[in-house]
Amino acid sequence: MVKQLCMRCYVSGKVQGVWFRASAKEQANHLGVNGWARNLADGRVEVFACGDEGQLQLFYDWLKQGPALANVTESTRTDLPWEDYQGFDTL
Repeated sequence: MVKQLCMRCYVSGKVQGVWFRASAKEQANHLGVNGWARNLADGRVEVFACGDEGQLQLFYDWLKQGPALANVTESTRTDLPWEDYQGFDTL
């Protein structure tokens, strides 16, 4: 049985003003991941995502690199219990 869970990630570096959230939404839709991404006042991007373990690992691997214009210097991930979130939003 495939394990479903959610994760909360914080991504640091040059991640605002480089289409990070829009690109994350495209990648999430491609992988079938649901959740949201938002800019934080301290310059990081916060991402909440739900899916199966494999989908989330692929998405997290992408978050650690980001889109071409980004320069990710640090990322953290915390796994959370499953929530039935629909779609992927940029907040």
